[in-house]
Amino acid sequence: MLTLKTIREQTAFVIERLAVKNFDAAAIIALVIQFDDERKALQTQLDNNFAEQNNTAKQIGQLMQQGKKEEAEVSKQKTAALKEQSKAMEQQLADTEKKLNDTLVLLPNLPCDLVPKGRTPEDNTIVCKGGKMPVLQQAFPHWELAKKYDLIDFDLGVKLTGAGFPVYKGVGAKLQRALITYFLDSNTAAGYLEVQPPLMVNEASAFATGQLPDKEGQMYHVGIDNFYLIPTAEVPVTNIYRDVILNPSDFPIKLTAYTPCFRREAGSYGKDVRGLNRLHQFDKVEIVQIRLPEDSYIALDEMVAHVEGLIKRLELPYRILRLCGGDMSFASALTYDFEVYSAAQERWLEVSSVSNFESFQSNRMKLRYRDDNKKTQLAHTLNGSALALPRIVAALLENNQTAANIAIPKMLQSYMGGKVMINE
Repeated sequence: MLTLKTIREQTAFVIERLAVKNFDAAAIIALVIQFDDERKALQTQLDNNFAEQNNTAKQIGQLMQQGKKEEAEVSKQKTAALKEQSKAMEQQLADTEKKLNDTLVLLPNLPCDLVPKGRTPEDNTIVCKGGKMPVLQQAFPHWELAKKYDLIDFDLGVKLTGAGFPVYKGVGAKLQRALITYFLDSNTAAGYLEVQPPLMVNEASAFATGQLPDKEGQMYHVGIDNFYLIPTAEVPVTNIYRDVILNPSDFPIKLTAYTPCFRREAGSYGKDVRGLNRLHQFDKVEIVQIRLPEDSYIALDEMVAHVEGLIKRLELPYRILRLCGGDMSFASALTYDFEVYSAAQERWLEVSSVSNFESFQSNRMKLRYRDDNKKTQLAHTLNGSALALPRIVAALLENNQTAANIAIPKMLQSYMGGKVMINE
């Protein structure tokens, strides 16, 4: 959430930067300033009312001591009237503060200066490419390979739950476990502390990281308890530090977690939903950092390099994109997407987003630190997929297929019990 200080002191700048995200902020900002002015005026009136109550209360005591009971009674009635006025003003102030906060949360985060202008994924900037493009004698898509080698049963998932909930079997399940362990081992070796968070969060947690109210329709809601199934481990892991005040010595904070992720968004993307391309439930390993503001972009570069290393060691062709304003998330200040190439589908598949949110999430969750002057400041939060499994699996199966088997990358062979080929 943007701070009121930023909005009021840099109004034109905020409108200009949000235009890079193709967001017209002028009307909302005008409302924010209007509600903030009303809030300040009401607070002043309420403070004056309380001051008058206190003065009148003192007068009552003095009048009673002087034996002026009738005058004291008049002051008592005045005090009672002032209290009623205060109650009404407190309710009005609460209503105005709610309107102010409800309007503030409609504003997305400001994109940083590196964000290119654009509206669609075609406007993203390719930062670099790596890996060798496979040359296949045959090119079956992963959903056919999964059926041929009995790795993943999509039809059984439909029977048990519905489309977008695959069942991994045998070597397919072992490949999932191998990738999860490889990602976690690599992350912890890089200094990330592994945590195992809940798979459901409350409304406050979903709001703090920006899922609410922006992505409410994409999450599964457990109505009776008002919990949300997590769309990513970013939500519970970052919220570990909600309402926390840190010291400079606590930084850097680096966390990693494996969780299943749940998203309702699958089902409206045509051919893109085939196989593992887009699921309602999928496995992902996440990395989260909490940093001092002056270090957050150094941390972002470190995270991008770390995710690149994970993909390189899997021997997958990849590219890194800097997202344009129109393709960025609501909460992000700068995002890099990683895509791997699918030889059988002849298309690029997104497998990770690495983002710096600067103080946007911290302001929502009141995540602060004490600076050298003992004043509280907002920390910066970052997160990235390291990595999301479904499309990694799709690319591994498709790119490593031969006429009679599927090769396992060297990095994964020890995690697969020494297997060199899927079908052995």
